[in-house]
Amino acid sequence: MVEASASLIEAESPSSDPAATARCAEVADDIGSGLLGRRAESIVVNGRTHLRWCFGAKPHVLLIGHLDTVWPLGTLSRSPFVVDDDKAIGPGSFDMKCGVVQLFFALSALDDLEGVAVLLTTDEEIGSPSSRELIRETADGAGAALVLEPSAGGALKTARKGVSAYLMEVRGRAAHAGLEPEKGINATLELAHQVLAIEALSRPGVGTTVTPTVIEAGSSSNSVPAEGRLFVDARVPTVQEERRVDEAMLGLRPAVDGASLKVERTASSPPLPESASAELFVLAQKVGAELGLGTLEGVSVGGGSDGNITADMGVPTLDGLGAVGDGAHAEGEHVIISKMPERAALVAGLIQEILLAR
Repeated sequence: MVEASASLIEAESPSSDPAATARCAEVADDIGSGLLGRRAESIVVNGRTHLRWCFGAKPHVLLIGHLDTVWPLGTLSRSPFVVDDDKAIGPGSFDMKCGVVQLFFALSALDDLEGVAVLLTTDEEIGSPSSRELIRETADGAGAALVLEPSAGGALKTARKGVSAYLMEVRGRAAHAGLEPEKGINATLELAHQVLAIEALSRPGVGTTVTPTVIEAGSSSNSVPAEGRLFVDARVPTVQEERRVDEAMLGLRPAVDGASLKVERTASSPPLPESASAELFVLAQKVGAELGLGTLEGVSVGGGSDGNITADMGVPTLDGLGAVGDGAHAEGEHVIISKMPERAALVAGLIQEILLAR
């Protein structure tokens, strides 16, 4: 498992580079074909390569993972994959290449894969723009979706917030900041008003956060800025909160005389409620107990995943079945090696139980 993880981690695959993610998909296909006895169906959507294995005409259990990471090309040169005692350390190890390896090994432990499908995408970290419909197509009619995203401190992810991304574009009018600033319409000032209005949409008491993130404006230090852009990240616990925030964001109006603005929702995934995972979580606890893995915990998390998509379709979905470790998207990202076979066994046992219950 460590050897396979090293191969996958060393195939750098930033979401921003479709060629790099395609090369990583080739490595994943090699690993998968060696363990599963067949190559994946390679599906290219808008220039991005995704991998799918289907065992049987009508898959009942869908396993989902992604191969893209947040790490730019060249990260390995300063932060190479290493094994330190019980840790496998490397960019993308925890989120989520070791989870993909666990997926393959879980399936290789089963005698019969009839009724199983696997989908590995390459754009999850940027909101799954090219794979969203592929996920929906593959999950259509499935009885369960198991998501091999990393665990949360060893706990499975039984609920996730919905995630929406917005882009605001502001237009004003340029002018010389020293000679005649009054002739300008300041895009930076307009953005400042909007940042405060957007921040006020958060409701921490119910778990809703609306966060202005990247802001860009102006072209020179001595000019009134004529244009600006603002990116916003929204996380919501319920569909009702998702609608409230969306209506408020798309309904924002300029505060500075003469300024204009446009707001676009660039990505959106609905919440994954606990009701979507409840039965599968109970089943996972049963399997875990039988395997001697102790009591499995479940937690709700703020980050979204492709499991949000399957849950929105009404497919029972359990997330966080991947690696145990820490440091997603951070320096020192790592996986606990001794937990990898345990979690692979958990996934294998869970698949078996779901197929038997059909």
